[in-house]
Amino acid sequence: MSRKVVFGLVLFVALVAGVVAGLLLIAPSDEQQAAPPSTAVPAPATTSTRAVERAADGAAQAIADAITEGDSLKFGLITCDPQSSAELRKLQDKWDAAGAVSASIARPPLVTGDRATVTIHVEGAGGEKETEFPLRKKGEKWCVPG
Repeated sequence: MSRKVVFGLVLFVALVAGVVAGLLLIAPSDEQQAAPPSTAVPAPATTSTRAVERAADGAAQAIADAITEGDSLKFGLITCDPQSSAELRKLQDKWDAAGAVSASIARPPLVTGDRATVTIHVEGAGGEKETEFPLRKKGEKWCVPG
């Protein structure tokens, strides 16, 4: 064999060996194997969790507004089950007797699954009080059970 052919073969083998060695050096090992790209939608739980919390916040604010306005009909709209006119009248009579009050969310709703608890702070001529209201998720709506 001529020297040129031998030199060419040696050069070719060296080139192939270099390419193989280079690929082995840059390829991840089994432990470092990159996970295949995910086709899953990025964690919507955070978004949906925040949406649930915002909806519960809305129910909490509706409770505070109904109390501040002394509006039993408005409060009846946020109950899980329809309230009778007698029940709403009884509530309205209590609120009328209490006089003007202001209500605000003392602590935001603590959401656990389809249940939550919100603390409402009420101030009036007779003093102030914090009351916990249970909330329940019914469909997409948060409501006051009972």
